[in-house]
Amino acid sequence: MRTAVVDQLGISVDQQNDTRHHGGADRALVIYSLERLLALQAEGHPIYPGSIGENVIVTGIAWKALVPGMWLRLGEVLTEITGYAAPCETIRRSFRDENFSRVGEKTNPGWSRLTLRVLQPGRMSVGDPVAVLPQVDR
Repeated sequence: MRTAVVDQLGISVDQQNDTRHHGGADRALVIYSLERLLALQAEGHPIYPGSIGENVIVTGIAWKALVPGMWLRLGEVLTEITGYAAPCETIRRSFRDENFSRVGEKTNPGWSRLTLRVLQPGRMSVGDPVAVLPQVDR
């Protein structure tokens, strides 16, 4: 899929197997860095896009600088970072020795996936620019 329609609950064709722990308005999207993914592959982990539950891969962003409260524009879609996605055993096969804590924010700050809330629905496509907006006080 090269273009996705995104609403307040995420990508219209995406579904979660465990809606108790995944999805919902505050976790509508889960994003990860292509650079981080490639670095994990270089460490010998059998990870690939989508294998750790992320549904959006971005590139060219200072990943470690992203924190909850910041806004990201993904194509037409405006989002807010709501938190760090806690790793769980369902993604263990993406890691050498099944050590899924490798992408845990507590154990390896700056390597976690990020969860996003959708503030403005729209379309996003492969190759769309990603803009990092300053943290917004509420």
